Amino acid sequence: MKIVVLDGYAANPGDLSWEGLEKLGECKVYDRTAPEELLERAADAEALLTNKTVITADAMQTLPQLKYIGVLATGYNVVDVDAARDRGIVVTNIPAYSTASVAQMVFAHLLNITQRVGHYAHDNRHGRWSANPDFCYWDTPLTELAGKRMGIVGLGNTGMATARIALAFGMEVVAYTSKQAESLLEGITACSLDELFGTADVVSLHCPLTPDTHHLVNARRLAMMKPTAILINTGRGLLVNEQDLADALRQGTICAAGLDVMSQEPPMADNPLWGLENCFVTPHIAWATAEARERLMQVAVDNLQHYLAGYPVNNVAV
Repeated sequence: MKIVVLDGYAANPGDLSWEGLEKLGECKVYDRTAPEELLERAADAEALLTNKTVITADAMQTLPQLKYIGVLATGYNVVDVDAARDRGIVVTNIPAYSTASVAQMVFAHLLNITQRVGHYAHDNRHGRWSANPDFCYWDTPLTELAGKRMGIVGLGNTGMATARIALAFGMEVVAYTSKQAESLLEGITACSLDELFGTADVVSLHCPLTPDTHHLVNARRLAMMKPTAILINTGRGLLVNEQDLADALRQGTICAAGLDVMSQEPPMADNPLWGLENCFVTPHIAWATAEARERLMQVAVDNLQHYLAGYPVNNVAV
């Protein structure tokens, strides 16, 4: 079996092993694959693994040996799943591998905004505390999370994990969710989207990107929020209208934002959020802890093993 990994660098920049896949067949790993390189590299491959490299219906039509596409992520919009289904190609994804890591990043952003550890560590590294006339100092607001209201949009795996952490901090948790109220974890209250945005001290986004949720966070919803409120997005960049968010942050409509995803990645150099001191952006790394990537790699191997054994799992092309 010929296995081709089209863009392996993001998941495994060299600290993990491809040995599991190599045991299943002839395996070639490319760090990155440009669109014009796809057909040559994928020629004669029965199995393709991709993270962000797009595999279209036209590409499938020119790859007659292709029988399996493994997406090295949870989202699988980079593959034309309908075309794969029509051609009998199995498409698998890797669900829930990064749940704990993404929920952890929510609170990394939230604690950074409320405690500003990086700011103080930087200043003290350059002598500020040593030169201070008092035993302590602070020049930013310091906020206790206990008793604050956390609004979670979407209660899937990461939304629920985030809710559990919020409850452990003593926060009140409200959620916009399709789940029935009686099925919710004790301490979580369902509410409408407008109520959530209007009353929450922190809004954390965990819903999928659909036509209905595209630019869910826009000028209208930002105007509903408290001026002390914080927005956290570790979900999908296009859930947020970035120009509207930049305007809200600049005008003090909300207090701050912590983002791990952007509408375009890498973002353009002229993105309106750059330069705002109350906007904190990390480069889509919530999923990328060593532990999460190890799980991703193992599930990728398991998915392919199940396909070879004749009973695919995590098959999204059904």
